[in-house]
Amino acid sequence: MKNFVFSISTVLILNCLFLISCKQKSKEHSELNLEDTKIIKQFFDEALTTRETYALLDHLSNKIGHRLSGSEGAAKAVNWTEKVMNNYGFDKVYKQDLFVPNWKRGDKEVARIIDPKQDLSILALGMSVPTPKDGIRAKIVEVQRLEDLEILGRENIEGKIVFFNRPTDQRLITTGSAYGGAVDQRAEGPSMAAKYGAIGVVIRSVGTAFDDVPHTGGTKYKDGITKIPAAALGVKSADRLTSALRENPNTELFMKMNCRTLKDAPSHNVIGELTGKEFPDKIITIGGHIDSWDVGHGAHDDGSGCMQSIQVLRLFQKLGIVPRHTIRAVMFMNEENGTRGGLKYAELAKKNMEEHLIALESDAGAFTPRGFGVTADDTTIEKFRSWLPYFDENTINFIKKGGGGVDINPLHKTLGTPTIGFIPDSQRMFDLHHSPNDVFSSVHPRELELGTASIAGLIYLIDKYGL
Repeated sequence: MKNFVFSISTVLILNCLFLISCKQKSKEHSELNLEDTKIIKQFFDEALTTRETYALLDHLSNKIGHRLSGSEGAAKAVNWTEKVMNNYGFDKVYKQDLFVPNWKRGDKEVARIIDPKQDLSILALGMSVPTPKDGIRAKIVEVQRLEDLEILGRENIEGKIVFFNRPTDQRLITTGSAYGGAVDQRAEGPSMAAKYGAIGVVIRSVGTAFDDVPHTGGTKYKDGITKIPAAALGVKSADRLTSALRENPNTELFMKMNCRTLKDAPSHNVIGELTGKEFPDKIITIGGHIDSWDVGHGAHDDGSGCMQSIQVLRLFQKLGIVPRHTIRAVMFMNEENGTRGGLKYAELAKKNMEEHLIALESDAGAFTPRGFGVTADDTTIEKFRSWLPYFDENTINFIKKGGGGVDINPLHKTLGTPTIGFIPDSQRMFDLHHSPNDVFSSVHPRELELGTASIAGLIYLIDKYGL
């Protein structure tokens, strides 16, 4: 009987809590502006039914393809996005000139365990130097951390190929954190290994998939240290190399790469604007990076963010909304291997004494929207959180402190501009990121368009009510 009474009491308490919650939600919704509710709903209706973001991404991915800085594809993307925004009739469309790194991958890379012979799946890391014409062959030193190199010392590393084999932490729910925890071996590993006399580097791909598709990405050579060839192995290839080393610590690896760096090439950021009717000199920036790695289509990274940025302005047009502030869609160039587009944008903003209200970047994939990260004062973040009821709970359901993007962070550092990072679901991003699997067919149209409409909704509220 005691347990029965306890159960009844528990049910009553839960019912009361549920009713309180419902009343609270009802109160929140009753406080929403009906015009704003209608407009944000129209953003979603329009995006989901016309799928214009998806159509643009289809063209960018399948007609233009990959767009590494300095490449023909990057130049085509610049011209095409400029044409798209002109055809839409945006108030201003223009380009910002800059010079970008011009790295070429060359012929397909080769990696092979010598004995027993096993071919491995490999991609050169971006900005890597090539191997000699006939390749390199050497014993392997396997390490987990950059600090292991210092422990081993030159006597155990010189003349060998260093194998960085620390995996991304699969236990982390936020895969961006897992990526961040493993990417140091890609960015800093080659120079650190060269410091101790290594003649080459291979790394376990920085990703979350259990496949054999290698993921490229930039490496950062340090001045004054010899540049050595560096490449990423597919996860299964990394496992095979580990197994070979366990059986024979003197296992040798052959690798050959033909990549090269040419003279910096001219390129552009591409910008489209809707001019503000009340505050034309106060700017809201929305952007993504138009460049991509030279494998796959760069559909998620970051064709989707660029097409979403264009479509936010397009949704304002379609609904006949003239913004109070000037809203810019920016196609940043060279995020992947230099960040020169973001740096140039911030440099010109300072030079032209522009006032930027806020900047938002979409560079986390074309997946279902989850929330936004905001780098701003607490009052602004709480204001943004008060707008959450405008969004369906299956789209934006949180606003967290801390967010931005590689291309808009220079604007924050230069002018103190508050920044926003769009946060979609992260579970699949690093299965595809920087790999041949980042293709248009991996994009779901509804997920992409939900992101477009979510960004449009937040930008509409910021434009109307300010920070």
